[in-house]
Amino acid sequence: MVTLNILSGGAAQGLVAGVAEAFRVQTGLGIDGEFGAVGLMADRLRAGTPADLVILTRALVTRLAEEGLVVPSSIADIGLVETALAVRSRDPRVTVTSEAELREALRAADAIFVPDTKASTAGIHVAKVLEQLGIADEVAARLKILPNGATAMRQLAASDARRPIGCTQTTEIIATDGIALSGSLPPGCDLATMYTAGVATHAANPAQARTLVNLLTGAEQRELRLRAGFAA
Repeated sequence: MVTLNILSGGAAQGLVAGVAEAFRVQTGLGIDGEFGAVGLMADRLRAGTPADLVILTRALVTRLAEEGLVVPSSIADIGLVETALAVRSRDPRVTVTSEAELREALRAADAIFVPDTKASTAGIHVAKVLEQLGIADEVAARLKILPNGATAMRQLAASDARRPIGCTQTTEIIATDGIALSGSLPPGCDLATMYTAGVATHAANPAQARTLVNLLTGAEQRELRLRAGFAA
């Protein structure tokens, strides 16, 4: 089967899977590609990796359009994704309402699972929050940094630590078996990121890529977006 190739942040993986069958029916194409840290996906497009569509943060898609790698008229917002806390399904939920409570929750964890702290949206934010809370050095040895949020959550699910915790985007938490969405980050530490789609300038299947954008952003998919973890 001919496939539409995408480069996407991990935040959109569950949503893309949710519309894959409708996309196949409409176009006859499957969907293939990579899901990972948004910075790495942008760099893959810059390096010439074949792609029909990118789904990254709004800031990155805008930058890629300025660089001539994404068609400006094709850009469309999909929705906001929150960065949140996660625990194993069998563990008590961790709810924090202040910076002090978040600091103590992270200090109490014997393993903290997060995505790439240099290239992923959530990982970069976690690193910033740890510095903000004044505990970056204290918890460094317990920080489990994985290539992306999906991998971090799978490792959290399989962890034999006594009190592990995770922090990544809600969409990646919801999509992982054995993991529970535990709670939002408190005011001052919170982050909601707009994810945006754009057709690659050198797309082999530009019309079909626009069809996928319409499926991902259409009003009829609102409930699917909400179930996948998008806030809007």
